[in-house]
Amino acid sequence: MYFLKKYKNRIIIGLVIIIMLTLIGNTSKERNSITIAERLVGNVLTPISKVNYSIGRNIFDFFGSISDFINAKEENDLLKEQVSALESEIRNLENIIGKTDFLRNEAEILKATTHNTVSAQIVAMEPGNWYDRFTIDKGSNDGIVKGATVIQGVEVEQGLFQEGIIGRVVDVGDNWSKVISIVDELNSVSFKVIRTQDGGVLSGSIEGTISGYLFDNKADVIVGDKLYTSGLGGTYEKDIYIGEVSDVESSEEEFTKKITITPAIDFKKLYRVLVIIE
Repeated sequence: MYFLKKYKNRIIIGLVIIIMLTLIGNTSKERNSITIAERLVGNVLTPISKVNYSIGRNIFDFFGSISDFINAKEENDLLKEQVSALESEIRNLENIIGKTDFLRNEAEILKATTHNTVSAQIVAMEPGNWYDRFTIDKGSNDGIVKGATVIQGVEVEQGLFQEGIIGRVVDVGDNWSKVISIVDELNSVSFKVIRTQDGGVLSGSIEGTISGYLFDNKADVIVGDKLYTSGLGGTYEKDIYIGEVSDVESSEEEFTKKITITPAIDFKKLYRVLVIIE
C-alpha cells in the first residue's frame, strides 16, 4: 500500500503511455475491427464531439449572421444615400426644366426692352395662393425707388416677347423692396385696348381674378382683345402688356361695360422679376 501511494502518479502516467503506445501500434496497421478500448473511448467521446461540433457550428452561424446583417445594413445605407442623391438631382433638373420658359423669356426681353431694369429674386411673399404682395432682394442700393414698375418677360405670340406687367414697388430698403401686384384687390391699373385704344381701369380681387370697366360703355371690346397699360396717372409705365379679355359684360342700367381678363403673368408662379429704374 505504501508503494502504491508513493508511486501512484508515476504508475498512472506509465499506464497511460502503455495504452497510447498500444493504440498507436494497432491503428498503424491495417485491420478489420477496432479494439474494445477504442470502441469504449469512441462511444464516450462521440456524443461529446457531436455536442461540441453542434455548439461550434451554431456559434459560427450566429457570428456569420451578425456579419451578414452588418454588411446588409451597410449596403442598405449606401443605397439610401445613392437614392437620396438621385432624388436631389431629379429635383434640381425638374426645377431647371420648370424655369426654362421663364429664363428664356427673361433673356429675350432683356435684349428687346428699351427700359433700364434690375433683375431681382423674390425672397418672401404674404400668405395665400397668389403673389399679390411680396418682397424682392434688391433696393435703393440698386437704383430702385418707390413707385417703380415691376415686369417680367412674356411671349405674347410665337417668337414675340414683350414686357408683362406684374405690379409696382410700394416700399424700399437698402437691399430689399416690397411689391404689390395687379392681382391685389387694393391695386388698380389704367389700361387701353390695343385694337381700339378704348380705355378703362382694372383691379384685382381676393379670388385672384382681375376685372374692371371701360370708360365708354359703348366701347368696342371683344373677348381676345389685348390690353396694355395706358400710363394715366403715372402709376405705371405705359405700353406694358397686361393680358387678354376673357369676358365682356354690358349693363344698360349702370351704363357700364365690364370686362374680366386673363393676365399675361401667372401670379401663382413667380420666381424673379425685373424692376424698371430711371
